[in-house]
Amino acid sequence: MFYRASLQAAAALASLSLLAGCGLLSDSGSETDQKITVGTTSSPSTLDPAAAWDGSWELMRNVYQTLVSFPTGSTSPEPDAAEECKFTDATSMAYRCTLKKNLTFSNGEKLDAEAVKYSIDRIVDIHFKGGPAGMLGSLDRIETKGDDTVVFHLNKSDATFPFILATPAMSLVAPGDYPKDKIRDDGKVTGSGPYLLESYEGRKTAELKKNPDYKGFANRKNDAVTIRYFEKSADMVSALKADEIDATYRGLTAEEVVSLEDNKDDNAGLQIVESTGADIRFLVFNPKDPAAANPAVRKAVAHVIDRDALVEKVYRGTAEPLYSMIPKGIAGHTTSFFDTFGDPDVNKAKSILSGAGITEPVKMTFWYTTDRYGSATEPEFEELKRQLEASGLFKITLRGEPWQKFQEGFNKGEYPVFGRGWFPDFPDPDNFVAPFVGQEPVTGSPYLNKEITQQLIPASRQESDRGAVSKQFERAQEILVNDVRLLPLWQGKLYVAAGEDIGGGERALDPQTVMQMWELYRKASW
Repeated sequence: MFYRASLQAAAALASLSLLAGCGLLSDSGSETDQKITVGTTSSPSTLDPAAAWDGSWELMRNVYQTLVSFPTGSTSPEPDAAEECKFTDATSMAYRCTLKKNLTFSNGEKLDAEAVKYSIDRIVDIHFKGGPAGMLGSLDRIETKGDDTVVFHLNKSDATFPFILATPAMSLVAPGDYPKDKIRDDGKVTGSGPYLLESYEGRKTAELKKNPDYKGFANRKNDAVTIRYFEKSADMVSALKADEIDATYRGLTAEEVVSLEDNKDDNAGLQIVESTGADIRFLVFNPKDPAAANPAVRKAVAHVIDRDALVEKVYRGTAEPLYSMIPKGIAGHTTSFFDTFGDPDVNKAKSILSGAGITEPVKMTFWYTTDRYGSATEPEFEELKRQLEASGLFKITLRGEPWQKFQEGFNKGEYPVFGRGWFPDFPDPDNFVAPFVGQEPVTGSPYLNKEITQQLIPASRQESDRGAVSKQFERAQEILVNDVRLLPLWQGKLYVAAGEDIGGGERALDPQTVMQMWELYRKASW
């Protein structure tokens, strides 16, 4: 959610290049009665923003509004439900927003200053485990002035606050339909976004219809969208080829991307659009587990894993090795894990373990989600198991769970080692460090380091020039490498596959790589 100094990195995130198929024209973008069907393997874990700090944002961006957001092509937050937002002081501790006039929720309630305050306050009050309350650590209180003005008073300088408000987690909800003290769980949405949620069947479909009362930045080029949720990417690709869906988002395996790109004769009428991604994958070690709590074990794992082999065998060029929690293209990126551990070295790993008195193979269970990051996740963990066991130093058991159960498990601290993916809330180094440390990180396992949480991050948040924060985050990464509580694996790319008659794919991903369904349309002619 960021700044001028991050423009170059954010632009890389937002830009999309057409790899195959014909050019996407906007000649029919204004046509009416347009209906689009999109397939994805990433289904929401919740419809309530107060519980959402995950891929649920993809649906939320389309049915809710935020005060500020990322219009297509924007690299910094711009008004959405707000008419104007700005800091009113030089210390970045008071942020004032003035609302657009005559805004309403889909149930007829007024979207006024009190509704904004209610929406954000309930995130903090509910404090859902693994939810977005952790993003609001700098918020002290919210003040309303009349019906149209909201002032966010912060307890410390936080130049990132506008970008936090731009995330779908800060979506505005109708007070009458959303309890103040608990999560709404009736499968319905009352928002003010570009679309109304006509119906929803968990893990199957979401039916979206253009909201006639919407007043925001989105220029809707279709009238309705059906989102189909698939368990397996192969089924999604089959549906695309059979014209049962018009486009895919998230979940294509490397083999499927390569096949769609290379076999043009077999895939006539289809196109692939590539997005430079900042999404990362990493392992999390839970200190509650005796083996994972041992630094020698964690460092031995770091010495054994071969990222090059992993991305070559499993991802075939659709990902690249990652040696930093901060990916390439983001200010503060380093190769700190490679600098410390170097190329895979079984002998060094064995020496570390023997030095800690460990002479027998270490038994560990690695957990992964079966339906969040695509069908390649299982083969990825099978390759990790193969590498670790081939060293003779480990005995690995693999376990997989659907995302909802998986999320519940790691938030309860049940998994000794597990794989997580991270799609950025905003393109800034803060968002690749801060969410993973502290008492309640998104990994569910407390990671307490006072230098990071009390010195480095607070100092960086006083700096509005985001290019000037590299030193703080380079030091933070030195600490992460020394601890090896988190082990980065790879950095990926995002792909949209669509029929040639579908336009807007190159504009459909915002800087948070969240699908903006309103950009998709069916061309009148070719």
